[in-house]
Amino acid sequence: MRLRTAAGLAAAAALVVVAVTGYFVLHHVGPLLPRADCTATVAGRTVDLSQEQAENAALITAVSVQRGMPARAASIALATAYQESKLYNLEQGDRDSVGLFQQRPSQGWGTRRQLMNPYYATTAFYDALDKVHGYDTMRITEAAQEVQRSGFPEAYAAHESDARVLASALTGNSPHAFSCTVDGDVAPASRKLDAQGLTRRAARVRREVEAVFGKQSLGGFAPGGVSSGHMGGSAHYDGRAIDIFERPVTAQHKIRGWAIAQYLVAQADRLDIEHVIFDGRIWSADSSADGWRTYTPPERSGDRAVLEHRDHVHVDVFA
Repeated sequence: MRLRTAAGLAAAAALVVVAVTGYFVLHHVGPLLPRADCTATVAGRTVDLSQEQAENAALITAVSVQRGMPARAASIALATAYQESKLYNLEQGDRDSVGLFQQRPSQGWGTRRQLMNPYYATTAFYDALDKVHGYDTMRITEAAQEVQRSGFPEAYAAHESDARVLASALTGNSPHAFSCTVDGDVAPASRKLDAQGLTRRAARVRREVEAVFGKQSLGGFAPGGVSSGHMGGSAHYDGRAIDIFERPVTAQHKIRGWAIAQYLVAQADRLDIEHVIFDGRIWSADSSADGWRTYTPPERSGDRAVLEHRDHVHVDVFA
């Protein structure tokens, strides 16, 4: 009887360990094998991400672009978030740590509610990184440690290579290097236009682009809608499209355009985006498995830079 009881207790204890371990993995590490919905490939190295990871990685990078920080800053932030949360916005962690960077309210990073906001948490990280003298020439793991003060200062080094790939793609320094696969199964929504002449979905994209990247030069919509100036069947006529201008066509504007374009692809599933076109390339939800494809505009007269979308990012949403 005692043997059976001891065996039962041992089995129960084992189940508790398994349950606790499973809980830890699920809530502190993220899925063990997240589905690779998104990929970034730079210089022969490919990084696979789940949709949620991609959305967070793109936001982290976009904030660095908005602030005018070097791509190195995004690499440091991404390596840090990889180590701290696997790029998931975690609701809990060690002691009172939360969020993408596992920042602690008790250490002055902000309230728990603030730190669960990815934009706030990312901004707080860059505020601290900005105060690290010479961070852009430090080893990534050393710069990350200056901000985080982790008990494992070399842990960030394990994520440097992947962080560099993502930073290069999502800052726009590596064009058409980042893509996501979406199912494209989107329910119809209201086609009513707002005061600016945009559908609710398109207006949401507009607000987000300017919230993340700052004030933009926008076009392709107008109060009451537009009725000319675009090719037949264009989503602009339905109020479903926005053009984000990067003029004149220069190397620097091209980099920024690709940062915006690839950010939009990272958020396409969440924002119901159907197409993104820039610099002679197109990403389409219905053929997203093919990534960025060559864009060939219909034969028509006009400025080739405009027709091939080399001076502006076009984004449209599902109807």
